[in-house]
Amino acid sequence: MKQRKLPLSRFRVLDLSRVRAGPCAVRQLADWGADVIKIEMPLAEDDDTGKRDRADFQNLHRNKRSLTLNLKSPEGKDIFYKLVKTADVVVENYRPNVKFRLNIDYETLREINPRIVYGSISGFGQDGPYADRPGVDQIVQGMSGLMSVTGTPGQGPVRTGAAVADVGTGLYLALGILTALLEREQSGEGQWVHTSLLESMLGILDFQAAAWLFDKRVPQQCGNNHPNTIPTGTFETLDGHLNIGSGSQGRWIKLCKALGDESLTYKEGFATPDDRRRNRDAVNAAITELFRKRSTAEWIEKLNAVGVPCGPIYTVDQAFADPQVQHLGIASKVEHPRLGEKRLVGQPIHLSRTPWEMRTATPDAGEHNQDILSELGFSASEVSAFRTQRII
Repeated sequence: MKQRKLPLSRFRVLDLSRVRAGPCAVRQLADWGADVIKIEMPLAEDDDTGKRDRADFQNLHRNKRSLTLNLKSPEGKDIFYKLVKTADVVVENYRPNVKFRLNIDYETLREINPRIVYGSISGFGQDGPYADRPGVDQIVQGMSGLMSVTGTPGQGPVRTGAAVADVGTGLYLALGILTALLEREQSGEGQWVHTSLLESMLGILDFQAAAWLFDKRVPQQCGNNHPNTIPTGTFETLDGHLNIGSGSQGRWIKLCKALGDESLTYKEGFATPDDRRRNRDAVNAAITELFRKRSTAEWIEKLNAVGVPCGPIYTVDQAFADPQVQHLGIASKVEHPRLGEKRLVGQPIHLSRTPWEMRTATPDAGEHNQDILSELGFSASEVSAFRTQRII
C-alpha cells in the first residue's frame, strides 16, 4: 500500500530534547510526517527498557527514529555535523550554556547549514539573571502566578493537575518552528527560535495576566468559579455535580427559565452581570438550591436544550468513555513490537486533506542506528566499529 504524503514529510528534524517540553514540540512535527531522528546517548550496560515502556515515554516519542550518539566524542560530533547538513530543524532543551560547551549551538550549526531552524526551550530564557537555573513545570507554575490563581480562596497555592507549562511551551515552540520554516521559504535562511517555560506560562495565563498588566488588578483564587462571569462554575445536583457556564445576560435569562424560577432574572442584586459579580456567593447559593432537585443527567439535557453550556465532571477514564470523545477518535491505536497494541493520545487538530498518522511506536534506543548511518554513507563495518567504540 502506497504511503500517504503527510504535510511535513519534506522536513528532517534532529531531536536532542529530553523530559517533556522539548519532546512535546517535536511530537507535533513527527505526527504530521517530519522525519524525526531522536538522538540519545549510547546505553550503559545496566540500562533497561523499563522507562521507555511506560505510557508517558511512549506517548511523547512515537513516529520517531532513534540514533544513539555520543556527542562528547569527536567522532560522534562529526556524525552529528553530517546529519545537520541533511536537516531542516534541530530541537534542544539543555540548560542554555550546555549547547555552547558541546559546540552544537545555533551559530556553530548555521555555519554548516545556513538553512537550519534551531529550536530551543529553557526554564527561564537564554539569558538574564535566572538563565542557568534548572527549570521544571512545577517551579514555573509557581513563579508565573498560576498557582496563586488555582484552588479555592484561602487554600494556599495549588498546582494544576496537568503539566501545562511543559506542554504549553512545547506547543509554542512548535508554532515558532513552523513560522520560521514558512519564513525560510522567502529568505532562504534559517534562524534561532527559542522560548522558555516561564514566558510560555505567562502567555498561557492570558486574561489573568492581562488583568494585572492592563488594570493593575492582582487575580485571586476563585476555586471552580470563573473570576469574571457569574454564574460559571461547579454546582451540586441530586446525584453529583455539574459544570455550567452562563455568565452572559442572555444565558442568565435562559438559565433562570430552565431552573423554573424566572424571578431570579430580575431579583435585586442578581439582575445584571455586575450585580452577579458582586454577589457571587448569593447567586450560587440560590441556583444550587434548585440544581439539587434534579440529577446531573437531567440538568444536562434540560440546559443543553436551551443553549446553556453545561457538562458532567468526569474522571479520565470516564472522559475517554464519553460517546463524543469516542467519536472524535483522539484515543489512537499503535502497534508496539514488544508491548502489543496500545492506545495513545492522538492529535486534537484535524486537516481535511492531509491528516496526521500514528505511523510507528516509540523506538528502542538506537533502533535505527544502522539505517540512519547508512543514509549518511557509512558502511556496515564502520557502524560496527562505532558501536564497539561506544560512539553509538
